[in-house]
Amino acid sequence: QVQLVESGGGLVQPGGSLRLSCAASRFTLDYYGIGWFRQAPGKEREGVSCISSGDGNTRYADSVKGRFTISKDNAQNMVYLQMNSLEPEDTAVYYCAAAIQAICITTIPHYYDMDYWGKGTPVTVSS
Repeated sequence: QVQLVESGGGLVQPGGSLRLSCAASRFTLDYYGIGWFRQAPGKEREGVSCISSGDGNTRYADSVKGRFTISKDNAQNMVYLQMNSLEPEDTAVYYCAAAIQAICITTIPHYYDMDYWGKGTPVTVSS
């Protein structure tokens, strides 16, 4: 069964950085579009960034553009989300997800476009 496991979350001060990792098992990650989503308490799950299958086209939400960078390592079957200049508003549980259909062509996918999900890793930005 397809499995995604996130790691790298934690507590960080405003202005700090974290790198989230998403490890894929039992499938070849490069064949799927991958998205990072987050969900804060009481809010809907929102797309943060994505990377398409194959050519690795990337997209970012306006709220994180210039601060977050998504990347993938096909040899390691991993996707990363480098988060810099973190703000309290970035506090949320972060999820990676994979989509069978083509995504991330022109925009970040909605959560309902995704087929497989990890269990999430919490990120807290606070002084």
